[in-house]
Amino acid sequence: MNALTLPDVAAQSSQQAIALEWVGMCGIASPVLINGQRLSAKIDAGVNLVDATARGIHMSRLYLALDQLETENLTPALLRQLLQCFLDSHEGLSNKAYVRIHSDVLLKRPALVSPLAGWKSYPTSIEASLKNGMFHVELKILVSYSSTCPCSAALARQLIQRQFIDDFANTSLQHADVLAWLGSSKGIVATPHSQRSAAHLTIRLEHQFPQLTLETIINNAEGALGTAVQTAVKRADEQAFALANGQNLMFCEDAARRLNTVLQKSSGVEAFKLKVVHAESLHSHDAVAESFWNWEV
Repeated sequence: MNALTLPDVAAQSSQQAIALEWVGMCGIASPVLINGQRLSAKIDAGVNLVDATARGIHMSRLYLALDQLETENLTPALLRQLLQCFLDSHEGLSNKAYVRIHSDVLLKRPALVSPLAGWKSYPTSIEASLKNGMFHVELKILVSYSSTCPCSAALARQLIQRQFIDDFANTSLQHADVLAWLGSSKGIVATPHSQRSAAHLTIRLEHQFPQLTLETIINNAEGALGTAVQTAVKRADEQAFALANGQNLMFCEDAARRLNTVLQKSSGVEAFKLKVVHAESLHSHDAVAESFWNWEV
């Protein structure tokens, strides 16, 4: 044996002839370019192993192919090119390639009233696969928002009405007295409960769509929900947010239907499934709704 030739154990034959559906690496640390931003990511890269007699795949070839994600903006075309590279480097071993990219997309969001602005993070996963020329891309995005319960709002209004009756029964109403009462603790004797809520979106893009459209999908979702969580705020912004919540009462069912409607109209969306979670402040459990469109269940 040549002393300079390093052994390649993976090239040996397996003693158990069994094909494998997925072999690769998970949690590879790498920068990626998404919408022009250089972001930190964790990447899962793999292929299947259809040659049942092969001992293993060439993981270093997958790892090195990921270098292009550092310098090129992430698009469906780049993902397809990457997956084809996986397959070309495993010719005869594999016929399907996979990549999953987990990162946080950062978008700068203005305050509602004041000139302040701040960065907001959206946990995102981009999953792509290629087999026999069939290419698929899925986006998984988490969008946070605030939701105020319509039922608790109605109950709170009733209690305020009762308090008004108790305080002003058989009394000649004066504008100044009513105005002062509305500004006192009695004028808001009860408040509806709001909750930090989350929309989990899984979107399958059309095969030939040129862009990932992450920002557009996030903007459309937040527009449909109406009360996205804020970043930097002044008191005027907090007051505007309270007003927005009061005018935007919704159950989890309402949120799911709003998102379904807007996603169906979004460019490049072939199918989706969504799940909204309202982390209740009244109960110890969550209120949840799911919706699907063109998705096999």
